[in-house]
Amino acid sequence: MDVSLTLWVLTIVGLCALIAVDFFIGRKPHDVSIKEAGIWTIVWIVLAALFGLGLLIWGGGQAGGEFFAGYITEKSLSVDNLFVFVLIMAKFAVPSQYQQRVLLIGVLIALVLRAIFIAAGAAILASFSWVFYIFGAFLIWTAWKLIQEARADEEDEEYEENKLLKAAERRFGVADRYHGTKLWIEQNGKRVMTPMLVVMLAIGTTDILFALDSIPAIFGLTQDPYIVFTANAFALMGLRQLYFLIGGLLKKLVHLSYGLSIILGFIGVKLVLHALHESGVHVPEISIPVSLGVICAVLIVTTITSLLASRKQAEAEAAAGGGQDPVKNDIDV
Repeated sequence: MDVSLTLWVLTIVGLCALIAVDFFIGRKPHDVSIKEAGIWTIVWIVLAALFGLGLLIWGGGQAGGEFFAGYITEKSLSVDNLFVFVLIMAKFAVPSQYQQRVLLIGVLIALVLRAIFIAAGAAILASFSWVFYIFGAFLIWTAWKLIQEARADEEDEEYEENKLLKAAERRFGVADRYHGTKLWIEQNGKRVMTPMLVVMLAIGTTDILFALDSIPAIFGLTQDPYIVFTANAFALMGLRQLYFLIGGLLKKLVHLSYGLSIILGFIGVKLVLHALHESGVHVPEISIPVSLGVICAVLIVTTITSLLASRKQAEAEAAAGGGQDPVKNDIDV
């Protein structure tokens, strides 16, 4: 699309206004209920759908289709982020009433970093079309790695702080406990970070690792920087509420890694085909409607099979547990 500077400014101002409203509503630390998380999750999805319809009307079917394909892909990949967010919250023992503030600021940091990634990616692709081969190969490799990790079925995974975070902690020091929502405090005459700031930085910088596959993935669906940015923005901005809504259900999505690997592998193949086409090789290209259909179908099948597998596992554990307590039952009687 031919996006003017005015439209870019209006879009960014609009997104900032939505973030400000979100921050104002959740400014007071509190435990987020399932009802609150559910309502706001629906609100963000509706806002994304309305934006996509706007693109469909004013930008045409191609732009609208690319946005929805990109948004659904980024949203599904962001669910995988929630597993790591849970580990980070546990690692830093974040009090439940502060978790929504941590996620809000952490997601904002992630959004700024992704905007930088998107700008760099768009500039590189505009100058060097052969980069599509690299992006495609990287996504196929990432898909294979996801399958290997899922098959390994590792238990007791723990979050490890990245080098940037460790360097910041050594440079500024960290307080020994939380001080409400304060980010800095005076301790022994020295200004130090609070654990609140550390965990915000942990969530924001950890997203860089996820951006390494999600940004190439969405560039495989559209090369329009405006669509790439807005799809990422709407996917990330609803992530905080999604964390509280499905946090307890994450372990039930046992086949999510397989589904994401199929999606990344599919987009990787799409990128390679596009690169070959750009090089003058006559190969079929995968259209946006086909891409959107494949992505949605994979996510639906993955969710259904995950829930069925989790239910069977729960029933098996219940049956095993029910047959191992005869002594306890006698005592209870």
